Amino acid sequence: MYSTLVQVDELNDLLAAGSVLIADCSYDLFDTAAGRKAWHEARIPGAVHVDLGKDLSSVSDGTNGRHPLPDRETLAARLRELGLDRDMQVVAYDRSGGFYAARLWWSLRWLGHEAVAVLDGGFQAWCEAGGAVESGDAAARPAGDFTASASLEPEPIGADEILSGLAEGAHRILDARDAARFRGEPAPLDTVSGHIPGAVCRCYRDNLGPDGRLVSVEQLRAAFDPLIAGVERGAVVSQCGSGVTACHNLLAMRHAGLGGARLYPGSWSEWTADPSRPIATGD
Repeated sequence: MYSTLVQVDELNDLLAAGSVLIADCSYDLFDTAAGRKAWHEARIPGAVHVDLGKDLSSVSDGTNGRHPLPDRETLAARLRELGLDRDMQVVAYDRSGGFYAARLWWSLRWLGHEAVAVLDGGFQAWCEAGGAVESGDAAARPAGDFTASASLEPEPIGADEILSGLAEGAHRILDARDAARFRGEPAPLDTVSGHIPGAVCRCYRDNLGPDGRLVSVEQLRAAFDPLIAGVERGAVVSQCGSGVTACHNLLAMRHAGLGGARLYPGSWSEWTADPSRPIATGD
């Protein structure tokens, strides 16, 4: 069973064995139809498309962030429809460094499914290794028997709990956005610039090496250990713009043996929806 990362050769072995659901999570925040189009044009054989907006999020009402979590049973039903069985290994990939795939990884763990991993290096690594590619409409898959069970991840945290703990420094908040957005420089996705007071910047891109794969466990530990030193694991919170790239930090931490942090699904897009919540700027 793979529970964080899968390498290309390992995915080939899983395909040969025949019990794997491959999920193409390709997406584009600025062109929401682009991910499915890319999947239709070229994908790992047998891969289904899992859409961030339609499958891994519920409807945003303007106060709950851009990509609020879906209802657990609704998501479980969608995954059954795509062919997921209870005992099946899931391998998620995308074309963007793995951060959309990481949202599916976290979501499946939230539904109690441990056998889920992200393809290290994504679709690019698959193609570079000479992996087969298919295109066009996908053959229908029989429905699976997957059902949600107890979460394998800590309970997600909400804005009210973060706000109530700010004065006491109850949480160590890791912001997965880039340094410019964290400091407060204007960005297309942010209606208000800055960060949650007390948060520290840990951009998800720093989890990746030049080849688009996760850096070594040793490098990840060296990066995250100083940020969470002296903090109980359940008090560590991963946040970003809308609860997506935050999952990439959670994946990297668990791969490095530092699991147990909580996801703030609403993240910055929810936090700034209420003008009474405090905002900090600068480094």
